[in-house]
Amino acid sequence: EMYRWQKLYNVIPSNDLRDFALNVTFDQLVAITNHQLSDIAPRYHLIAGNMKDMRIADLDAGEERPVETLSGGESFIISLSLALALSEISTDRCHLQSLFIDEGFGTLDPETLEMVLHTLNNLVSSGRTICRISHVDKLKKDIQVRIEVKPGSGTSNIKIVGN
Repeated sequence: EMYRWQKLYNVIPSNDLRDFALNVTFDQLVAITNHQLSDIAPRYHLIAGNMKDMRIADLDAGEERPVETLSGGESFIISLSLALALSEISTDRCHLQSLFIDEGFGTLDPETLEMVLHTLNNLVSSGRTICRISHVDKLKKDIQVRIEVKPGSGTSNIKIVGN
């Protein structure tokens, strides 16, 4: 038994196997993120050589740029796609039923907002619960059951709308 473990130890240096597994998982995450992006905003494609070197290909503009240069709306779209991809990867281990999204919708142009809402509605149709926090009127009208928080004198007033 000791011989087998020693042979394994000599063949696989201590961090190589871990790093290999992380890289495979990261590559899978990028692939699923790009699949999500193709539904939400097909003009973008995530390119990642590794976890520290991530770039965005803007297919409409024909250019690549670092993720640090993304606008607020672009960052929201990429972050949402990454979150959806992480959720999909994790379903092998546990089933995530809920997704909470805090703001970000106001940074989207009307066309992109429609694509994001379509994607989120598909998730709701598949049985997921999507909780959205937003000040965007279009989103308020689209949500069947919502909690409205209005400032009062010293305290906030809470109203549940819908069924």
